[in-house]
Amino acid sequence: MTATPTPPPPVTVRVFTQLFSSTPLGARLARHRTVVQLHAWAVPQTATVRDAAAVVAELAANAVTHGRVPGRDFELRLTLLGSAVRIEVSDALGWRWPPGPGQVGAVPVPDGESGRGLLLVGELADRWAVLDRVPVGKTVRAELDLPGQAVALGSSR
Repeated sequence: MTATPTPPPPVTVRVFTQLFSSTPLGARLARHRTVVQLHAWAVPQTATVRDAAAVVAELAANAVTHGRVPGRDFELRLTLLGSAVRIEVSDALGWRWPPGPGQVGAVPVPDGESGRGLLLVGELADRWAVLDRVPVGKTVRAELDLPGQAVALGSSR
């Protein structure tokens, strides 16, 4: 008689996606919605939530400022992977890419009024990248690891 192996427990992945207007108000709403969604997923109010809100604020501001196409919204996608929160902000402007992690051009001008947002993303996120968006545009993805097993994956949202 052979024992049947026990299958591994299912992995719960949660996804939230929403379009926001490519305006400063849209960027602020994306940041606010991130905090609300992470709270709904029972992510503890720790530095991770604060850091996720700051990353979304920077990426959404970049989408509005540098990736805006008139009449096109930007997209926020949050994914709770169990051990990390993945943040993706996509815009419709495919030809204007920011420098990726460690690339030349990622250092801001010393006296410049801008250019530090992606440095902040690089400091707060455990991983980040710039990706093609199909059919058009680009996506900036950042992942923040969750400390320990901090997320109650059994909740139903």
